[in-house]
Amino acid sequence: MAGGGKAAFIIGGTGQIGTAAARHLAEHGWSVMVGHRGAHEGDSSLNELDVTTVRVDRDDTAALLTLADGHDLVLDTVAFEPKHAEQLAGLAGLVGSVVVISTGGVYVDSEGRSLDTANTEGAFPDYGGPIDESQPTMADGAPTYGLLKAQLERTLLDAAELPVSILRPGAVHGPFSEALREWYFVKRVRDHRERTVLAHHGASRFSPTSTSAIAELTRLCAESPGRRVLNVADDDVTVTDIAEAVFDAMGHRVELVPVPGAPAHGVGSTPWSTPKPIVLSTQRAKDELGFEPPAPYRESVRTDIEWIVDVVNGGKRRGVSWRTLFPHLVNRYRADAWFDYAAEDAFLSALPAAPGRTYATPR
Repeated sequence: MAGGGKAAFIIGGTGQIGTAAARHLAEHGWSVMVGHRGAHEGDSSLNELDVTTVRVDRDDTAALLTLADGHDLVLDTVAFEPKHAEQLAGLAGLVGSVVVISTGGVYVDSEGRSLDTANTEGAFPDYGGPIDESQPTMADGAPTYGLLKAQLERTLLDAAELPVSILRPGAVHGPFSEALREWYFVKRVRDHRERTVLAHHGASRFSPTSTSAIAELTRLCAESPGRRVLNVADDDVTVTDIAEAVFDAMGHRVELVPVPGAPAHGVGSTPWSTPKPIVLSTQRAKDELGFEPPAPYRESVRTDIEWIVDVVNGGKRRGVSWRTLFPHLVNRYRADAWFDYAAEDAFLSALPAAPGRTYATPR
């Protein structure tokens, strides 16, 4: 359904979520204005659509509200603390709908454990099954990313007459991403690796969320304004499914070696390797808005891979390494540790011969 001449303003519009949302909305008939700091160039192909850009400082509340005033939708992809919610509260009565991107990391289990405690021994959360929006969220503690997002949410929901939809994604993936988890497998293809170790029997489940799925749910929320909190995720996949999807997309034959237990000295520790499942239920979004991901993970990840390979190949021609191209991967995710092939080969050589290993082959 077309947007019917509606107008959207996106805060943080040149990142992975903003770029996908701008394209999706424009393709559905929306006129889109993208607000950004100028730190990223964004997707130049958007110039072919009804998408314009404007420089704005997020901390300049007056300028932000002036730009947003009168739009049918304001999508905030970068809000992460209560002061940003206080800014957005000023839009009550001025815009048709506000959509704010939060995170599935706000959830706590029955013991108060969350993703923020996951790296502490014995403190990995156990949600007991798919997580729906009734699950408790973080309430106090050190000002971590998860807690600040939870406080952002509460401040937004306390704002009188603000038609706000809060979206909680899982492991976000898509072109223009800074969190290139798929690089774990893409680089192995480029390095001609023939075997990949997967801890926890390769059965870990950590819900991926494509930027295209976020864009679609954003559109649905904008067309039915309300006050709500919704999970957004792709289909339920295991880390084995993710590995096979990447290797299949790149036409690479690889032996997947699932092993029991936690990673041994980092070997088998993919970005999705968790001892207990973290699966976001999207049933509420389906029931309330008819949401369905635009494509299953196996299909949507192909666009990610094409973008990653194109960027890395371009960097290689200029003599620029992937570490320089994607510093967020190195600084936040310590991605250098993902590719200790010497440790991986030593681990594999020490394994006894075992039947039943899984092979991914190009389709």
